[in-house]
Amino acid sequence: MYEDGLPPLRDVINQYELNAKKALGQNFLTDLNLTGKIVRSAEGLGGTSLKDSIVYEVGPGPGALTRAILMNGAHRVVAVEMDPRCIEALKQVQAAYPGKLDVHEGDALKVDELALIGDTEGRPIKIIANLPYNVGTALLVKWLTLADWLPWYSSLTLMFQKEVGMRIVAEPRTKAYGRLSVLGQYRASSKIMFDVPARAFIPPPKVTSCIVGISPAPEQPDTPKQPIVEKLVSAAFNQRRKMLRTSLKALGQDPLPRLEAAGIKATCRAEELTVEDFCRLALEYGKN
Repeated sequence: MYEDGLPPLRDVINQYELNAKKALGQNFLTDLNLTGKIVRSAEGLGGTSLKDSIVYEVGPGPGALTRAILMNGAHRVVAVEMDPRCIEALKQVQAAYPGKLDVHEGDALKVDELALIGDTEGRPIKIIANLPYNVGTALLVKWLTLADWLPWYSSLTLMFQKEVGMRIVAEPRTKAYGRLSVLGQYRASSKIMFDVPARAFIPPPKVTSCIVGISPAPEQPDTPKQPIVEKLVSAAFNQRRKMLRTSLKALGQDPLPRLEAAGIKATCRAEELTVEDFCRLALEYGKN
């Protein structure tokens, strides 16, 4: 038994026959020391503390990260899980923390998070999750492309494949720099907190993972509208080897006057533009 009075995660996995399903992107964490480190890395992100927060978790599995969140004093945890076997296993955690854990069966890509969370009593919401590999990027884009900003969450502490994490924090003129980099940086600060080796999981994936911390920043008067940024960045990186004078024609407007007004050479390629360049260009596209 651990200090929370619950059995080791490997025992839980065996008890509920939780063979990881590839179709659900499952790789289960079993080390509560590691999950504790993940949770502590969320402390202070977005200017909020864990103990004052409600935590939204996606894909809790047998509950390794869930238990660490509760052991480290979160006010309440709301979790979404697609696998009924895991929901059954999480009943042990619910019993150990009465009234502290709400578990919902569903697809995190489709749920209305605020409806699930309900009354926050004015508390901030932190998202902390070991995201299923098969939907991790899609969930991040969902959370980064909200029309209303600041968003309903104060911070994101998420596990990704290392390759995805590097794309989120990538700088211009690097191979990893792309659409996800701009979305993760133009109105938020993103950083890799630490790596997580494959041996930390059951079954071990073929890649190294990492924890990414993201803190949303308030929009400034010159912050371009998200839909414009999304369309611009998608068009630019969909043809990243082409010059912007060509790739941006996909937007249906002559890009040359807008590039000139933004002070960007028409012969540049998407990977050469900084996040600030994209924002300046998006403002020009937003004028019409």
